[in-house]
Amino acid sequence: MSSTLLDALRRGVTLHDLAQPLEAGMPCSPNHPGFRLALQRRHGDMVRPDGSSAANEIIVTGGHVGTHIDALCHASFAGKLFGGHDAEQAQQGGRFSVHGAETITPFLCRGVLLDVAAVHGVDTLPGGYPVTAADLELATERSGVRPGPGDVALVRTGWARNWTDPVAYLGADSGVPGITAEAAGWLADHAVRAAGGDTTAFEHIPAGAGHRVLPVHRLLLVESGIHIIEHLNLETLAAADAAEFLFVLAPLKIVGGTGSPVRPLAVVEGDDA
Repeated sequence: MSSTLLDALRRGVTLHDLAQPLEAGMPCSPNHPGFRLALQRRHGDMVRPDGSSAANEIIVTGGHVGTHIDALCHASFAGKLFGGHDAEQAQQGGRFSVHGAETITPFLCRGVLLDVAAVHGVDTLPGGYPVTAADLELATERSGVRPGPGDVALVRTGWARNWTDPVAYLGADSGVPGITAEAAGWLADHAVRAAGGDTTAFEHIPAGAGHRVLPVHRLLLVESGIHIIEHLNLETLAAADAAEFLFVLAPLKIVGGTGSPVRPLAVVEGDDA
């Protein structure tokens, strides 16, 4: 059996894991429940006749905790979801009847890294920095790679470097860098299938503003039908200067859910080992 993908695998590829680890105490938006894990059964609680034992756990988490993708039912405007569906009717029965997480088909497509931090020659953009359409243009000029229809565009601010410090990462006082409404329009104009970044909300959060207004979610999810991926770790991808790659992501089929935890992968041709 031969194909372009298999031939690339034979030549050698590097796999970049774009997910953050899931653990208690990790950064979490105050709008969502935190991640919890507890052992429900421990080794030795029940021992089989052959001496073997097993352990398992219970996990409690929100759909928007850790690295995740937003379903199109996650945001509404003037009572409407993407496509004009009535949000109140769609959420009857305790889960969404349209645009639920189970409707997000897996991603196996071209990915593009827009490294705005690198454009400005910094490891991390300042807290509250507004990433504009001009910034995204500069990122494409720097790399020579531009997103197109059906692609996934990932915007790097470098903010993932704060992941191990939840207070700094959430940026309640400092603000968080992210794309502006204008930049969201730029992404929509390029007809990407999904866009994401290395922060909690993807969009620009000014110092002290919190998540009171989230225009990027409205513009992408509600008006454009573009999924948002948040809490990405783009550091190894940026270090490899990989502006273009094969993007792989499979959401959980959570029926009626507003989002899903994910473990995105970027596949880059060439073996770094």
